[in-house]
Amino acid sequence: MIDSLVTFVIGMSGGSAALGIVLFTLAVRLLLLPLSVRQARTSRLREKLAPKLLELRKRYARNPERLTREMNALYAKEGTSPFAGIGAGLAQLPFLWLMYQVATHPTALAGQQLLVAPLGEQAAGVIAHYGLISLPVSVFAVVIALLVVVAWLSARRMKATMPDGQPETMRKLLPLMPFGAVLAAAVLPLAAALYLLVSTAWTFGERVALYPRPAA
Repeated sequence: MIDSLVTFVIGMSGGSAALGIVLFTLAVRLLLLPLSVRQARTSRLREKLAPKLLELRKRYARNPERLTREMNALYAKEGTSPFAGIGAGLAQLPFLWLMYQVATHPTALAGQQLLVAPLGEQAAGVIAHYGLISLPVSVFAVVIALLVVVAWLSARRMKATMPDGQPETMRKLLPLMPFGAVLAAAVLPLAAALYLLVSTAWTFGERVALYPRPAA
């Protein structure tokens, strides 16, 4: 099944597996765009509710059960919930799992490269086969470096567009999430790293388009 899928994608991209991964990633993100738009709307609604939520936290700070009930009632009144808007992130997991299966399949990406770097190899394997100073390692390094840049831009944008009512813990943790893709790319095969690069860049573009900076 994996071989057939890879053969189809490579055939649709003119014989290039690397281009096929890029096109596959763009197709997935385009498919999930309605969920991302819904998530952005939910985020704007939460920003609108932030002052009321802050007031509830102060009022019922010593009564967690009452606080939970009041917050749920407020969300229900506005037609949303605390967990609304996470669908776009969860919906990507099956596709990421599929890409991991392709990247680690013993034959699916055999002989396929991004420039001169094998798509089915991890960074450690590329270094072991070609040496630390080599063109294949350089290709892998460039992909990870680009991913670091996109993650940094995403983190900055995320900080700039966070609503004022966001809890301090979330303010610290959320901007770190894009760097999880960097850590994953460092240990996954190049095919998966390429998928993460394109997907993370798309996410950054979505945040620029769908999450305007708060008014000063």
